[in-house]
Amino acid sequence: MRLSFGQQLKMAQKQILAPRMIQSMEILQLPILALQERIEQEIEENPVLDLVEVDPDLPDEEFEQEKGETAADSEKELVVDETQDNQDDFERLDQMNEEWPETFEERRQPSADRMEQDALRRHDTMANMVNRPQTLQDHLHNQISWFDLDEELRLLVDRIIYNLDADGRLQGQLCDLLESDAPPERLTLAEEALQIVQRLDPAGVGARSDQECLLLQLEPGMPLGQEMRKLIENHLEDLAANRLPLISKKTGFSIERIHAIWDELKRLNPHPGARFRDSHVPTVTPDVFVERDDEGKYSVRLEDDRTPNLNISPYYRKLLMSSEANEETREYIKRKINAAQWLIDSIQQRQNTLTRVSQAIVDHQTEFLDKGPEAIEPLKMQQIADKVGVHVTTVSRAVDDKWIQTARGLFPLKRFFVGGTVSSDGKEVAYDAVRIKLQEIVDREDKQKPFSDDELVRQLAGEGLKVARRTVTKYRKNMGIPSSRQRREWRSEADQNAPS
Repeated sequence: MRLSFGQQLKMAQKQILAPRMIQSMEILQLPILALQERIEQEIEENPVLDLVEVDPDLPDEEFEQEKGETAADSEKELVVDETQDNQDDFERLDQMNEEWPETFEERRQPSADRMEQDALRRHDTMANMVNRPQTLQDHLHNQISWFDLDEELRLLVDRIIYNLDADGRLQGQLCDLLESDAPPERLTLAEEALQIVQRLDPAGVGARSDQECLLLQLEPGMPLGQEMRKLIENHLEDLAANRLPLISKKTGFSIERIHAIWDELKRLNPHPGARFRDSHVPTVTPDVFVERDDEGKYSVRLEDDRTPNLNISPYYRKLLMSSEANEETREYIKRKINAAQWLIDSIQQRQNTLTRVSQAIVDHQTEFLDKGPEAIEPLKMQQIADKVGVHVTTVSRAVDDKWIQTARGLFPLKRFFVGGTVSSDGKEVAYDAVRIKLQEIVDREDKQKPFSDDELVRQLAGEGLKVARRTVTKYRKNMGIPSSRQRREWRSEADQNAPS
């Protein structure tokens, strides 16, 4: 091996993502609301970008024509070629913009209507802001004033309150909240503080286990209170595993009585702090709408009304051609015009790609739209990529975090990509259809003798669906369906021995 310093020429092929391509991919991946924010940010940062004001009361044909003419006048010939002087283009643009105001201040001055609209929009935004809900810690802390506590004990109570999790549980050991060199008296005081917390509303707060949480909620005079305490203290795991005969054998309670006790136990809340969680659900805005024509064919339409129409400011185009601008100003305007044109092109490309991808998905899943989720067809992103003529990563970005509004409801676009299996007749069946069929079989089974996973496999095979046992087990767990032992409904011996 030779080591030396020197100059060499070497030919190599590399894949390099141009800044314009990176921006295009970023824009494609944005959902409609994020795209609006991105456009607003670009308008603030790039002074050459303007919003195209088109009368919304115009008929659709005139609206599209006016928008198209504006775009053709302002965007078609705007990218500045830095390798040429572009003098002919500048002269043509100068003729096209003679009707525009001469000064920047005149051009940028907002109208009274525009100012009023901005004020109303800000007012609506403030009016629709979600109020901060009361937290579990706030609720508990407000109750501390009911107790006459000295300063040291109150501080320990506060420390425990602000170390509870979202369910109102105290995770870990109580000693973990104290200093490493705390004396034994300090731990005793912390236990007293915990007892105070456990007396607060909601009942069960401050517990360190499921068992302690349920026991804290038992009150004198509750129906079957003593029996519930006995089951909580000694047979909580047996209840979870549905081992009712074993509980009956150890406690002497009948199956009917255990069922009655269990019904009362279900009234208790193992997550007492859950009601204080922030339940605000963010608004989902569809990017794509599916419409059906008179012939029964489905077509997609993008939510373009929410996307601002962008234009490149005629003032800056005119300033670029003006002799008043120095070289530094001209270079600055060139960069900004190029950046603006890149953004406009990226938005148009996003609309085109998203429309084509969405239409290809809808064309493949017409059975889903006609008959419902049980008729969904297996679909891979590579199939859509091949049909549209783009890379599979482009499809992935196009459907990421996008929602589609159909007559059957609002769905994420990714919902339509599902795997599948082969049925007995050789037809490919989506896994979602297998899940639906599995739920139907479990719903109609005899709860006295529920199907095991092997039996579920045979039942599905009888429906024409060949599925492996491990697949059934996986789906059953993902769907929250308990095992056959846990699904079994126990009866008394008299009922079991009765003739059917």
